[in-house]
Amino acid sequence: MRVLLTGGAGYIGSHTALVLVERGHEVVVLDDFSNSSPEAVRRVEQLAGREIPVIQADLADRAAAAAALDGVDFDAVIHFAGLKAVGESVAQPTRYYRVNIDSTLVLLDLMRERGVEKLVFSSSATVYGDPDVAPIDESHRAGVGLTNPYGWSKFMNEQIIRDTHRAWPELGAVLLRYFNPVGAHPSGRIGEDPSGIPNNLMPFIAQVAVGKRKRLSVFGDGYPTPDGTGVRDYIHVMDLAEGHVAALERIGAGVETYNLGSGVGSSVLEVVRAFEQASGRPVPYEVAPPRPGDVAEVVADPRRANERLGWSTTRSLAEACRDAWAWQSANPGGYGA
Repeated sequence: MRVLLTGGAGYIGSHTALVLVERGHEVVVLDDFSNSSPEAVRRVEQLAGREIPVIQADLADRAAAAAALDGVDFDAVIHFAGLKAVGESVAQPTRYYRVNIDSTLVLLDLMRERGVEKLVFSSSATVYGDPDVAPIDESHRAGVGLTNPYGWSKFMNEQIIRDTHRAWPELGAVLLRYFNPVGAHPSGRIGEDPSGIPNNLMPFIAQVAVGKRKRLSVFGDGYPTPDGTGVRDYIHVMDLAEGHVAALERIGAGVETYNLGSGVGSSVLEVVRAFEQASGRPVPYEVAPPRPGDVAEVVADPRRANERLGWSTTRSLAEACRDAWAWQSANPGGYGA
């Protein structure tokens, strides 16, 4: 299968590109490199031993995207392109809605014009808002109590895809609600390379451990959790990449929704301790006020994906910390080092 990866130079996209190539698929990457690096694709090519075509274009710009994809053939799309930081979305809501929703609208129009009928969409557990149960399965109400524009944009995109399927029944789509991606490829060659101050926990911890930052801010220690810090379901990025490929290879008629997570919750302080053990470095931290939009606990029930996709996580938090440290210690300045 020839697969177009929108946002394919990003953190999850680059790891998925590698798994796709290793499984015998062809990959075309579309990215505007606004929050990613061409170096990520180059390293994927080195690891895979195969050239990957790269198209630079802003998918939210219909004319530019159509021109860039003119003459480019593909059989399916995995749609990663978009902005992804919860806190930033609270500060910049119009930017998040414009980029995340417009890119999906443009993509669906181009797919229908070309008769490309297979789509895997990168959604998020944030669509569950502030869940009242843990773990969460796919039947848990979504779009209720959402706390940030990032989550709303993902929820809206899910609805857009469902409505598009109703108007275009040939479209087969899989919506992947994944939890907290962490880790890196075990080679240390590709990993998470946030621009500026990291918005996610593990890359911030890694930058503290490598000496790039002085200390970690733990946002809140008064949540109703065992140690008072937020609990999340952390999934190794390689497990997540394999989940995308499993979904792609099993797309049928209609729109299906799956959680991708480990089913295990870990607190912020548990992740700090695991990273210290993996790296052999101290991770000093200080407690700061909770961030707007954060919730106490979000953990996946991944049984539907386990049963229907034949997929499950195989890597632990300890392995994710080990691989994240291999990436960070070898690339202290990220891809630009």
